[in-house]
Amino acid sequence: MTTRGTAAYDHAGDLPELVAAAVAAARRAGFGNSCGPEHGELLRTLARGIGPGTIGETGTGCGVGLAWLASGAHPGARLVSVEHDPAVARVAAAVFAGDPRVEILTADWRALVRHGPFDLLVLDGGGHGKQGGEPIDVDVWLRPGGVLAIDDFTPSRGWPPLHRGQPDHARLHWLLHPAMLTTELRLTPSSASLVGRHTGIRTV
Repeated sequence: MTTRGTAAYDHAGDLPELVAAAVAAARRAGFGNSCGPEHGELLRTLARGIGPGTIGETGTGCGVGLAWLASGAHPGARLVSVEHDPAVARVAAAVFAGDPRVEILTADWRALVRHGPFDLLVLDGGGHGKQGGEPIDVDVWLRPGGVLAIDDFTPSRGWPPLHRGQPDHARLHWLLHPAMLTTELRLTPSSASLVGRHTGIRTV
């Protein structure tokens, strides 16, 4: 999720129908931290590549990022997202009430692991290791060849990548992970996302 991500859609046109519905729901709920449109386009592209696989997401919010995923996902795909706030989860559930591919859980982000392993996993609401949080065990959460996406980074200007003037340990965790091939994609001049693929080489 991106701070003021919902506001980034104020002048966005030609959105997929489901994304437009999720953005409208977020606005009605006063929810500001939605997936930004640039990262959303990336998620739609990644979802297209999965085929009839399993897609997971931590941090549903009002469903904007999930809507981008669903807009690109195969008709036979399964999408499972988890949101810890029951009121916010209900808003998202209403957006996807007509899409049988989508399931929204109301729980801590760790509950999502029971629905994996995943072919595509988007870490917005936990599991990414930011702010000292716990990063996921990719051998448990991802299938071999599975793809991971994490947004809301500032673009790197050198090495090591920095956050507030200090080495960005969360980003370094993924860029140097021995079981992942991860790269940073600059989506706007001020925002970047990480995309990685599990090599299938287990770390234990």
